[in-house]
Amino acid sequence: MANPGAQEVLSGNETLAWHDGLLLGYGPMDGVHQEFVQCVSALQQAADADLPAALDALEAHVLAHFGQEDRWMEETEFPARECHVNEHAAVLESVRGVRQRLAQGESAVCRRLALELARWFPGHADYLDSALAHWMCKQRLGGKPVVVRRDMGWRRAMGHDASGQDR
Repeated sequence: MANPGAQEVLSGNETLAWHDGLLLGYGPMDGVHQEFVQCVSALQQAADADLPAALDALEAHVLAHFGQEDRWMEETEFPARECHVNEHAAVLESVRGVRQRLAQGESAVCRRLALELARWFPGHADYLDSALAHWMCKQRLGGKPVVVRRDMGWRRAMGHDASGQDR
């Protein structure tokens, strides 16, 4: 089940920020997702001189983050794991390619990566990760995740009513 309003489109000058619309209800995953948002946000806001360190931090996070999710999928025999694992691999390949180009002085490509990750993540979380969160809760806790969203203002801002339906 998708999270209404979690997917949002950022303009080129907006920074990815954590909000309750990104919550999936599986605590370990929500925690690592908050860290991902922080890493992408830091990359988006970094001065040119700080881009290499911010990209290093993002790559280290992505390796751990995607590695954990990939292990969860493998250990629990998650049915849709191939597509999910492949998407993780593609993102990691992009990060590594940008690292090489940044080393050659191409800071614009690093900024583009940050923007594209900020645009990509809400949809990835909303579709692929939410299915995994449901699966993990069912496997480990015996039921679907319960998500409590404190700030419903994002729904109205995204054109949804309080129930998450389009107005």
